[in-house]
Amino acid sequence: MRERLRLAVPNKGRLVEPTLALLHGAGLIFDEHDRSLVARVQNFELDILFVRAADVAEFVADGVADLGITGLDLLAEADTSLEVIRALGYGRCRLAVAVPSDSPIERTEELAGHRVATAHPHVARGFFSRRQIRIDVIPLSGAVEVAPRLGLAEAIVDLVSTGSTLAMNGLRTIEDVLESEAALVSSPSIDGGRAAEIHALDTMIGAVIAARHRKYVMMNAPAERLPQLEALLPGLESPSVIPLAHSGMIAIHSVVGTDDVWALLPRLKSAGASGILVLPIEKIIP
Repeated sequence: MRERLRLAVPNKGRLVEPTLALLHGAGLIFDEHDRSLVARVQNFELDILFVRAADVAEFVADGVADLGITGLDLLAEADTSLEVIRALGYGRCRLAVAVPSDSPIERTEELAGHRVATAHPHVARGFFSRRQIRIDVIPLSGAVEVAPRLGLAEAIVDLVSTGSTLAMNGLRTIEDVLESEAALVSSPSIDGGRAAEIHALDTMIGAVIAARHRKYVMMNAPAERLPQLEALLPGLESPSVIPLAHSGMIAIHSVVGTDDVWALLPRLKSAGASGILVLPIEKIIP
């Protein structure tokens, strides 16, 4: 058994920056360099391997790395039996079937007998096979969206985030193949003796992700208004209530969902709250 855990992460592409931000946010101290293949974490028994995004799943499946961070689309393309420990909430996109905007094709079934270009040939073949649609898959490693314009294919299966790239290349989607986001994965055959280390790392990462969806809200209020204010605060359990120096006044502290904050603030004020503070949270461990 290796002395240190190994985590494989992408060295290029859209997942790099949010992955590094997540790991640093989890408290891991390491230096990453453009030409470095391995970063040694100073405060945790972990080495970070920087590899091609498409190779992360293979590194984990082969046991070169214990864990990996990769997109669910790449995991599906690798066709391995890796376990998804945690979805990470960034890099969200979808793999979709798209055709030229002026194409008469409106439904996926109408692609029967046509060519489909993609950087995800395994997923594409599986998708069309399950639908019993016979197509000719044209594997490409990049610039998939230009394939119809160059006459290489009548349609594509490609990643779509905002849809702007498709629009710029005169394409439109006709059906989604799968939803994708970054995920922390491991091999089901990983040494059981490493469970505690993996759980510790997952807890660190999960605490950062949980905090991204919460805000810490503090306010003052007359004690008599506590029932009304408490009813408005969907905290993790119940709000903390602290008596203030002024008789009859209390401070209320609570954790609320980020998406709920702006709708909640005027309601809190109307219920008697004052001096309301909304603060970011670094980590949450439920």
